[in-house]
Amino acid sequence: MTEVVQMPGPTSAFMEASGLVVTEASGSRVAGYVDLDERHHTPFGVVHGGLYATLVESAGSIGGSAAVADRGQFAVGLNNSTDFLRSSTGTRAIVVAEPIIQGRTQQLWVVTITDDATGKELARGQLRLQNIPLRTGE
Repeated sequence: MTEVVQMPGPTSAFMEASGLVVTEASGSRVAGYVDLDERHHTPFGVVHGGLYATLVESAGSIGGSAAVADRGQFAVGLNNSTDFLRSSTGTRAIVVAEPIIQGRTQQLWVVTITDDATGKELARGQLRLQNIPLRTGE
């Protein structure tokens, strides 16, 4: 059985709509899955590329923020470059994010999204993040 990791802070309707279930979250790795179905489709019946870009941004930002939380910071996306490799009409997609480099002010993460049934990559992205101070008391 997979244990779902409780994410800190409030969630949003946007994140809930993506369907990302995080099963592991740390400053060195984020893992999870999405059960892709018609809710994620374009009008042409395949999963929307914007969902894959959202998953790259979400998983990388979660990991990047976990990496700098002890410094009173969180990480925000500066650049998201997502390549869409295969179309899908529905599957369980496995999402894995790992850092390439984690610096004092910026980080670079790679995120893979893989079809659980076939083991083939559906999308792959790189996310550059900026480490910024947490806002408190606003």
